Amino acid sequence: MAVKQLSIFVENKEGKLVTITDSIAKAGIDIRAMSVADTQDFGIFRLIVTDPEKAKEALESSGCFVSITKVVGVSIPDEPGSLAKVVNILARHNINIEYMYAFITVSKKHASVVLRVADNEGAEKILTENGVTLMEEKDIVAL
Repeated sequence: MAVKQLSIFVENKEGKLVTITDSIAKAGIDIRAMSVADTQDFGIFRLIVTDPEKAKEALESSGCFVSITKVVGVSIPDEPGSLAKVVNILARHNINIEYMYAFITVSKKHASVVLRVADNEGAEKILTENGVTLMEEKDIVAL
């Protein structure tokens, strides 16, 4: 049930993001979520897109270094304490969150969050057992 995330190695130079975003646009793929972690010399551009395999092909054709990583997507009520509930559930089961970022959606009732953990299946099982709604690839496309 994990969601596929693209991780693209990006040199911290002018115009590098243009290559990435143009490649994705020309392939007719929508970006649903993104995160950038950077240093002075390079960054990792993480994307959730509507067609990860096609995006990976397009990016590799443009000379980008890209990989697909499975992450956990959750849909939580857009209200105080919802993220804390998810984080606490995982902490009680000794599942460390390596990083996370939120989706931009048009819904004002739910927020969507991407979680990178070492054990996706374990996290998904525990979250589901605790009433947290998980997201699948089809949910990403439907946003």
